[in-house]
Amino acid sequence: MSSNPVAETVASLMPRAKAELAELVAFRSVADFEQFPKSESEGAANWIADALTAEGFTDVALLDTPDGTQSVYGYLPGPEGAKTVLLYAHYDVQPPLDEAGWTTPPFELTERDGRWYGRGAADCKGGLIMHLLALRALKANGGVPVNVKVIAEGSEEQGTGGLERYAEAHPELLTADTIVIGDTGNFRVGLPTATTTLRGMTMLRVQVDTLAGNLHSGQFGGAAPDALAALIRLLDSLRAEDGSTTVDGLTADARWEGLEYGEEQFRSDAKVLDGVELIGDGSVADRLWARPAVTVVGIDCPPVVGATPSVQAAARAQISLRVPPGVDAAEATKLLTAHLEAHAPWGARVSVEQVGQGQPFRADTTSPAYQAMADAMAAAYPGETMQYAGQGGSIPLCNTLAGLYPDAEILLIGLSEPEAQIHAVNESVSPEELERLSVAEALFLNKYAAN
Repeated sequence: MSSNPVAETVASLMPRAKAELAELVAFRSVADFEQFPKSESEGAANWIADALTAEGFTDVALLDTPDGTQSVYGYLPGPEGAKTVLLYAHYDVQPPLDEAGWTTPPFELTERDGRWYGRGAADCKGGLIMHLLALRALKANGGVPVNVKVIAEGSEEQGTGGLERYAEAHPELLTADTIVIGDTGNFRVGLPTATTTLRGMTMLRVQVDTLAGNLHSGQFGGAAPDALAALIRLLDSLRAEDGSTTVDGLTADARWEGLEYGEEQFRSDAKVLDGVELIGDGSVADRLWARPAVTVVGIDCPPVVGATPSVQAAARAQISLRVPPGVDAAEATKLLTAHLEAHAPWGARVSVEQVGQGQPFRADTTSPAYQAMADAMAAAYPGETMQYAGQGGSIPLCNTLAGLYPDAEILLIGLSEPEAQIHAVNESVSPEELERLSVAEALFLNKYAAN
């Protein structure tokens, strides 16, 4: 990184950043209180509130959102007449999955091979540390030139919409000239990237019932309708032979215009096993950023160990559908629900419950803030030019903010590059990316304030 005072300050703050990220990662802040104690999320929220207060933020508050979680808000006043920038991150995390599958404990930040491992290290507790580093660097080099609002969400990973509903009920709270969402990532380590589109998401649970109770598979199997077999057939109807998503009435042939994603690079990033084919058609970028994608994220059925020779009376699955820009998530939910109800085999009874939804997002890349970010990224990543990419994941709050504040510019950056393996076991963050992106954010705030 080229030598400049902001970069030097951030470099000097990295040991502190690591210690703080370790403290934050230690909270098991999964916003599913059937799995993890609510006190863990409350502990993380209080840590953030204390950190903001220590940085001179006023009006620091724990916001009780309608889904039973808390978001943390703080305001740092800048010079008279300055622009206002909202910095977003979320402190809730995905469950660790198989804790035994982690090389080191998921809630204990561990340095290994030049990366810091732990659940939430990249997604998105590291994003909050990035914001703090940027602000500290500015304070040490002439001051923060804008008014800053920070919002740290407590249930982003659950898709339960608490902060969206809260923002809609209190629209004055998060007003800003520009919003920086620190929850995406570079296309690869060292290549500065602004995410310009996000797929939306709908999450459904589908229940299949066929019998009043389980039956002996020898006595009744062959004629009695098996709910688990019916569910398998129903789920299979959501994919074509090549693995493409096929939901009746949902368009799935859009093209991505922008940065391309080579198949071999994707195979490496996704750690696809040798000999296993990629699914779908079109370019990888088409499949990830421009088209819908259905994923069965869980099935309730008897585990193999302890299974009895029974015809199953009921079975249940949770289905995630990623919704591309240009498609309304509510309409996609209706189409998916109708598809599931229409494709049930053997007259099986199907019931569908919606458990989460978020709209897709497309940014305006012609705005002045994008030019300021491109300049800042070029300075923080010498020799590189900021790229525009899509992201297949969802940040439902983006569309809520875009609807509430149509004149605000929204930029998406972050630490979740492919090596981070977010949502999987052994999630990690690159400290070099944390350092460079913190520098970029600080430089951006300076350049944006000067526009």
